[in-house]
Amino acid sequence: MSNDQSSHQPDSPQGRIVDAADPEILRAAIGLAFDYRGDVTIKLKSTGETIEGYVFDRGSKATGDDTIRVLPADGGPRTTLRCDDIAELRFSGRDTAAGKSFDTWMEKFVRSKLAGQAANIEAEADYS
Repeated sequence: MSNDQSSHQPDSPQGRIVDAADPEILRAAIGLAFDYRGDVTIKLKSTGETIEGYVFDRGSKATGDDTIRVLPADGGPRTTLRCDDIAELRFSGRDTAAGKSFDTWMEKFVRSKLAGQAANIEAEADYS
């Protein structure tokens, strides 16, 4: 797995590129992609096509369903891809969960309260 250190949080796969030559590394990367809260870009072996989107479902090799399902970023229909047809998996989208842990939120909340500010328990939108 290679990565671009300039574009991702230390605890996030954002910016990483996975060459699917090793099936075990690909399997681990697919697990990360499923848990990732951003888009991935997948290059297919069979056609060379790239698909960018959100991995929202995955099958199980143990049950014979070695596929992932992707919601394309361009708004196209949901797509099912065979894992053995993946040549490269890139964590290309912004990881919307990076830095959003409950502990981080709680620290901000406590700091606001201690500073005498009206602390709000509503979720904050991040439009960056």
